[in-house]
Formats: sequence, C-alpha cells, structure tokens
Amino acid sequence: MKLEVKHVTTYVYEDVVSVGQSEAKLRPRATRNQEVWLSEVTIEPTPSVQGSHRDYFGNHTDYFLLDRPHAELRVTAVSRVNVHPPRLPEPAQTAPWERARQKLRETITVGPEGAMEHVFPSPFAAPAPELKAYAEKSFTPGRPLLEAAFDLRHRIFDEFDYVSGSTTIATPLATVMRTRKGVCQDFAHLMIAMLRSLGLASRYVSGYLVTQPPPGQVKLQGADASHAWLAVWCPGVGFVDLDPTNDTVPDASYVTTAWGRDFGDVSPIKGVVLGGGPHTVHAAVDVTPIDPQ
Repeated sequence: MKLEVKHVTTYVYEDVVSVGQSEAKLRPRATRNQEVWLSEVTIEPTPSVQGSHRDYFGNHTDYFLLDRPHAELRVTAVSRVNVHPPRLPEPAQTAPWERARQKLRETITVGPEGAMEHVFPSPFAAPAPELKAYAEKSFTPGRPLLEAAFDLRHRIFDEFDYVSGSTTIATPLATVMRTRKGVCQDFAHLMIAMLRSLGLASRYVSGYLVTQPPPGQVKLQGADASHAWLAVWCPGVGFVDLDPTNDTVPDASYVTTAWGRDFGDVSPIKGVVLGGGPHTVHAAVDVTPIDPQ
C-alpha cells in the first residue's frame, strides 16, 4: 500500500525562547516490508544549524539549533512510503519459546538489527515478577514462540482498556497492571517487559496507522496520530511486529518510523530550550492512501 504521511507538531510558548536545540525522529525507515521514496522535514523558524544522522538503532535523526528569539516552533514532516504485508511462518510451526531464548544467546547480534540488547531492562520497559507471572499463562512449557506471543497479545487486548489520557509517559507499568487501562505506548511497553521477563528479546516500534472514520462520517484532517507497537525476536525469522492495542500483526496499513529499547529511544521530538516558560504542544497527523487497494 502506498501512503503519504504528514505530521505537523507546533509548540507555542508563553514567553520568548532565546535558544532551543532539538532532535526529531520523524522520517520513516526502510525495512524489508517498507520502501521510502520521499522524506522531508521542515522547521519554522529556519534553524541556524541543521543536520541529520543515523542513531545506534539505524533511525533517521534530524537535529537543529534555533538561536534567534521565537515564541513558536513548527516541525512538519512529509513522507511517502510503500508498505508490503509481512510474510510470516505459521505461529504453531515456530520454535518452542525456550529454544528461541537459548538461540538468542548462541547467536548474539548487536547494532540496528541486533536482538541481544532488547533482552535487558530499559527505563520504560523493565521486567518484574508480576509481569513474568502474567506472561507465563501464555508461555507454557514447549509452546511455539509466535503462538504464545499471539496469545499474550490477545490477552492484553482483551483484559486491558484503551482509555485516551488515562496515563502519561511517566506512568509506571505497575499502575497500568493495577488499573488495567492505558494507551498504545503503555500496552507496547507492558508486553515488551513481559517478554523480557521471560528472557526473550523485544523492541519498541513507533510509527503511524491508517485509520478510518465511523460509518457515514468524513475523515477529519489531522485526526490521525502516532502509534506504537512492539516486535519479538524469532529464530530464523528475525523481529516480528505485534500490536496489542489492536490485537493484530501490523500489515500494509502501518508505517514504521523508528525502533529502540522503549519510547525514550524513539521520541518523535525532544530537546532543551532557554526561556519559553509554560507552553502548549499540538500535533496533527494525516495518513493518506495514495492508491487504495
């Protein structure tokens, strides 16, 4: 599916910002299922210094410095991609999850496609006994890895409620477990931490999802949003994407932007400013099929 993504983020400050330095991870990355043929990032006002590089995980990263007084910052990213559905083995035919855990240690890999660093705790997705106990109901002895992972994904979807605004990035996973509610980044972090509690490798994935308006309604401009899901490492296959928020395997309607250990590695925009005082942030996202199939 060919898609165009437009993501506009606007910061409005109550006081003037004298200096601001930021980085953005807004450009989709090329993967085995995704081709990128356009990717542009525009910053207003024009930065005095601007550049780009690839981070440790291979994510496109733009950095920029604004050293002139300003009260508003707007970052616009426009991309065009062609996304293909993933080709996956039958879940019941994948290796037992214990064998996958052992295989991970026999074939240590690092870098952009590396798996080993995604076994260890990270700030937003740390293993815990209660998370391991929850996951073990799906990961019974000898069960095929993807079959168990699909079951865990479904249980999170079935037993937790998506409630917009119910959490922030600072909400601990223990709170999400207790209240049984959250948003996509919570459910991604939750399942990642559960998989890591079992000694499996799992990474956080950020991107976008094509959404459809309710029947009879027109899709509103800017009504889409960033999305988050995860991927689990499977021997002979590599990382397999899973979306517990929607209980599905991400398909051609998902656009991958970045991946890392957790949200902290893939934040769309982050930085520091001198001045500014209180501020508001508005994000508008449109994901539009170019040639619907």
